[in-house]
Amino acid sequence: MLHLLLEGCILGLTLAILIGPAFFALVQTSIHRGFKSGIFLALGIFFSDLTLVFLSYLGASQLVSDPENSVYVGSIGGLMLIGFGIYTFQHKQHVTEEGDVVVKKPGMITFIVKGFFLNIANPSVWLYWVFWVGIITTRIAAEYNGFNKFEAALMFFSATLLSVFGTDILKCFIAHSIKNYLNDNVLKWVNRCVGILLVIFGLFLFYKTFFIK
Repeated sequence: MLHLLLEGCILGLTLAILIGPAFFALVQTSIHRGFKSGIFLALGIFFSDLTLVFLSYLGASQLVSDPENSVYVGSIGGLMLIGFGIYTFQHKQHVTEEGDVVVKKPGMITFIVKGFFLNIANPSVWLYWVFWVGIITTRIAAEYNGFNKFEAALMFFSATLLSVFGTDILKCFIAHSIKNYLNDNVLKWVNRCVGILLVIFGLFLFYKTFFIK
């Protein structure tokens, strides 16, 4: 069973180095809203990954691969990413002389919900988990029987998800640590750059949905 934990951690670290909308949102939130807010956003991302792994294990999330369903998923996901991007681009921040960001912080639930939907809005994340859950469960099915099969899958994906969550917290810490070196102008451009990137991700998602078959 120990090798399952190790392999799960390796898969989690591999996923953690992939750069997507969630990565930029984590960095931007940790810089502007603080380390705790970044952790809550990472927790929302964790819950969305957990949901997708569970659905993939049940076979439900394979619906996203259906051409007709993928149009709806891609459209909704693209709109959500573009919406997040526009809001982030227009959001203003102010830094005091002591380096504190002056802003009214949303509650914990807001960041968790944002992280959940920001991650789950990306069909690529769905397909990633469908692919890996399919491969791992097929392999485990050949090696384990009965309850041991479920236990093995649980151990593997627990290690995977916790590894992703741990590296997300590290990203939040690093981003928060550089906050004191930033001024108003830099913060404004961080917001704009992240906002533009999220809009680009959304537009690219629309392009893949309607023009790449």
